[in-house]
Amino acid sequence: MILRKILYYLNPLTLFKKSPHPEGINLRMMHGINRISLFMFLIGLIIVLIKIFSK
Repeated sequence: MILRKILYYLNPLTLFKKSPHPEGINLRMMHGINRISLFMFLIGLIIVLIKIFSK
């Protein structure tokens, strides 16, 4: 259940999709920015791990 919610949150196809709940534009933009920052963090973490293990 929780893993399904996390995977839905990380799905790039649902990045800027409107949610079924009524919410303002500010909250939608905040969720979009949070997803983008999470993606950037994961990409950076992968790059750091590749650099550490490639030595």
